[in-house]
Amino acid sequence: MAKTKILFVTHEMSPFLEISKISEITRQLPQAMQERGFEIRILMPRFGCINERRNRLHEVIRLSGMNIVVDGNDNPLIIKVASLPAARMQVYFLDNEDYFQRKKIFRDDKGEFFNDNNERALFFGKGAIETVKKLGWSPDVIHCHGWFSAMIPAYIKNVYNQDPAFKDTKIIYSLYEEDFQSGDTLTSKLGEMAGQSDLSAEDAGKYGDGSQTDLYKGALAFTDVVINAGLPEDHAILQHVQEQGIRLHATQGDEDYEAFASLYDEFVGEEIVA
Repeated sequence: MAKTKILFVTHEMSPFLEISKISEITRQLPQAMQERGFEIRILMPRFGCINERRNRLHEVIRLSGMNIVVDGNDNPLIIKVASLPAARMQVYFLDNEDYFQRKKIFRDDKGEFFNDNNERALFFGKGAIETVKKLGWSPDVIHCHGWFSAMIPAYIKNVYNQDPAFKDTKIIYSLYEEDFQSGDTLTSKLGEMAGQSDLSAEDAGKYGDGSQTDLYKGALAFTDVVINAGLPEDHAILQHVQEQGIRLHATQGDEDYEAFASLYDEFVGEEIVA
């Protein structure tokens, strides 16, 4: 039987960037799955606070050189890679001078949400998919971690759904308690920009006002399976999952690797049963 191919997409991963529990989960889960025979790839942004020399990042020339259109502008995409020898894993980093080469991650020196976080999230989502295409690799599963990957489900299910690399790809989305504060929003322009040439106005509109709640609701509209990775049981998003009939896969915790392996194993030539 062919190996299930899993793409992990995250905005953070230990030891490169550690700002929440996402970094540890995205460090340990891929390794656990690789050790169980799954074929994996990992993608994340190359934020400016990630030290290239210490982490031994280097550019992958054959993957770099693409342009990603955001809000009508061409933005060059540079791909870098680093290895984790102890885990025998490689991590691909998406870089762009305007969007990622700043020392802060999502907030400025005053703690304010960057005004262009919407553009940055769109660039990352589209760039991640185009990078996978250029790798010549077709994932059975894309497992998204964190709000920064929220546009990927919509792109996969609506823009790339006829692409041979993604036409059978399933989306798993992990829900976390993330560092969104009152007033943090990507604004409704997120949907406007996403819908300029890629998504229909209806699909882009599912992301609402760009708040954390609306980002999650938008992503979940195009998600096959949800993992609760830390939200309280009475959280409004989990109620939304239940109301919409989205499959919620139960685990006994972040290290219940057998439950994750069982889930991923379903997706080689199998259809999800809600």
